[in-house]
Amino acid sequence: MQDEIKDINTKPLSIKQYLIIGSMLFALFFGAGNLIFPIHLGQLSGANWVPAMLGFLASGVLLPLLSVLSISISRAKGVYDIAKPLGPVFAIIFLVLVHSTLGPLFATPRTASVNFTVGIQPFIPDHYIKLAMFIFTALFFIATFYLSYRTSSIIDNLGKILNPLFLALLFLAFLLAFLHPMGAASAQPVTQAYQHQSFFNGFLQGYNTMDALAGLAFGVTVVTAVNQLGKTSPKSNAKVTARAGLISEALVGIIYIILIWIGATSLNLFKISTDDGGTTFNQFMGHYLGITGHALLATLMTLTCVTTAVGLVAAFAQDFHEHFPRFSYHQWLAFNCFVSFIIANEGLSLIITWSTPVLMFLYPFAIVLIILALCSPLFKKDRNVYLFTIIFTLIPAFFDMLAAFPPVISNISFIRALINAEQNILPFASIGMDWVIPAIVGAIIGLIIYKTSGHKEAKI
Repeated sequence: MQDEIKDINTKPLSIKQYLIIGSMLFALFFGAGNLIFPIHLGQLSGANWVPAMLGFLASGVLLPLLSVLSISISRAKGVYDIAKPLGPVFAIIFLVLVHSTLGPLFATPRTASVNFTVGIQPFIPDHYIKLAMFIFTALFFIATFYLSYRTSSIIDNLGKILNPLFLALLFLAFLLAFLHPMGAASAQPVTQAYQHQSFFNGFLQGYNTMDALAGLAFGVTVVTAVNQLGKTSPKSNAKVTARAGLISEALVGIIYIILIWIGATSLNLFKISTDDGGTTFNQFMGHYLGITGHALLATLMTLTCVTTAVGLVAAFAQDFHEHFPRFSYHQWLAFNCFVSFIIANEGLSLIITWSTPVLMFLYPFAIVLIILALCSPLFKKDRNVYLFTIIFTLIPAFFDMLAAFPPVISNISFIRALINAEQNILPFASIGMDWVIPAIVGAIIGLIIYKTSGHKEAKI
């Protein structure tokens, strides 16, 4: 049994120290993509925006906080360690899937495409949009590569200045929206999907933030910062992280609630956007701030998005170089930036369309691993508990992925037949939550085996 780690600093942390950790968590979880999905959810849910909002907060606010806490409690150093109780092969596969999703396939190119759609596109004539996007994304990822290559404190200092300015301008628009609402949210139409299952649909929409995955990948940064303040025991570290998390996630939650409400009220003036919220956010900012305010917001958003992209590409390159050392950090960095540039030019809508099935597959595993890590002290990271839970989660998650693919794939006759058969067997399949009961059954089986096998601690 490992020796208990004690705190170096036994004194309570100051409010300032909690605010520092809270700001780190906020920077970890909040990016440009977090602006468009809530406002789109508000448009989809209309008068049912409150239950949809609660579902979105559960997966977009609570779950990311739990992911960081799971890193703290399990003493993990990142994605690989969280999955390591299942063996090195699974851990590597999970690491590659998570970092590819956060890296060159979806999240990193999305930082540029959201930025262009929301901040730049409104000022570009339609016939120049593709050329403008090519030039913008090229400059965006050249800047990202340069700042990641020359790792320095410049980007951190920029973030400390730009993020507050960006938020101040955003909250000015929020204030104007409250003083002069576009309409009554309770009077707006509700799309078919949100008439009866608005909470669960809101929960699934929260997957798009990818913040639970980000918490697993980058949460060690926050845990390390808490350790540096002298709170080195897992219990104290988790307690400090939770308290600081309440500060940051409260702010994120407030922003989400307001954006969802604004999305619902916007239906009084605007149609539902076809690009998952980018157009609606443009219309909202233009309505309240005018062209000058919108231009200022675009400038601030571009700079803040670069800081987000730098963090994503650097984390990808560091982890891939550590586990695949044949290529250097800088080579992985160049690979990430180049692929992200190519995919960003496919446009925001296409990125979201293809990221959805991947997230429907990946998120159940992330949720299960987060819960297992949080509860791991109870069963000493026993491999059987992990193994049976993951195995029972696999098949439903795979079918959720198939169902979420675009019609060109999901409507292929034999795939549609498989999806329909699975949805007739497993409960909650129609709302994308069919993995929950199998995961619970798998966990129970694993715990029974653990209890009857002498309580031996797994070697990990």
